Amino acid sequence: MKVFINKRIPETGIAMLEKAGLEILFPENENLSYEEWLNYCKNTDTILNIGADFKYDKNFFEACPNVKAIALYSVGFDHVDIKEASERNIPIGNTPDVLSRATSDTAFLLMQSVARRASYNFQKVRDGKWSTFDPLHALGQELYGKTLGIFGLGRIGYEMAEKSKNAFGMNIIYHNRRHNEEAEKELGAAYVSFEELIENSDVLSVHANFTPEHKDLFNSSVFEKMKPNAIFVNTARGGFHNQKDLYQALVDQKIWGAGLDVTHPEPMQVDDPILELSTVCILPHIGSATIEARNGMARLAAGNIIAFSKGEKMPHCANPEVYSPIL
Repeated sequence: MKVFINKRIPETGIAMLEKAGLEILFPENENLSYEEWLNYCKNTDTILNIGADFKYDKNFFEACPNVKAIALYSVGFDHVDIKEASERNIPIGNTPDVLSRATSDTAFLLMQSVARRASYNFQKVRDGKWSTFDPLHALGQELYGKTLGIFGLGRIGYEMAEKSKNAFGMNIIYHNRRHNEEAEKELGAAYVSFEELIENSDVLSVHANFTPEHKDLFNSSVFEKMKPNAIFVNTARGGFHNQKDLYQALVDQKIWGAGLDVTHPEPMQVDDPILELSTVCILPHIGSATIEARNGMARLAAGNIIAFSKGEKMPHCANPEVYSPIL
């Protein structure tokens, strides 16, 4: 069986695939155009996909009828038409759990960086503008005893909530499709409506899976209802927030700050005015960028491909109802 991998992954995953006797196809140049990428996909049985540069939609599946399975090097799968894949009996693997700690660490980092204007003050040092002591200049805010609101209290959201409660004694509220009984029992988390979440959070952190109906969910009307001291944190997907509305809410002091590991668009433009604000910290989508997390993702993605090659169900699958053994 042939596996197309569009970018290099940690060697632990490559070694697993080679040991399983699978033929691995790498592109000569990883910076592929859509047409180049599609040509590689047309000539393979399975795909181990890194990134979300291109969509796995109806057009893709029609153009690549030989593709029997796709293993994503990510936990998110919003760039895949799961319904279309399922109708074609194509399993879509993903990599949950192994990046939960790393991504929640990033959200926790962003929350603190924004609260203390870390990016702004670091840039002052770089620019040689470390002036004499000013008791009133660019003050931050403390997080002790404040309320953390979690939108999407799954694995990553739980990790974020646990860190925040243990470090700062923060009160935890959340909005989910369903109750998280573990969080309620262990962290004292309180389930609230979406309106209550945005109105009562001192820090609002987004950790839900992104779907089309979530596009621009956090917009001007939502920011208008948040606390003026509120910090908005997004490490999930940039599509959750309207970036122009976020910028305006910050400028108009409707909310206090924002920490983003994902942007809209992504990558963002270097002249985006939001970068000039002192209560903003933006990272280039590095939530899972640790040695441990990336190695774990490689093992899970390779494991999904290997299981499929043996006629077994993928251990981690976005559409687990699909079972397409090799004939």
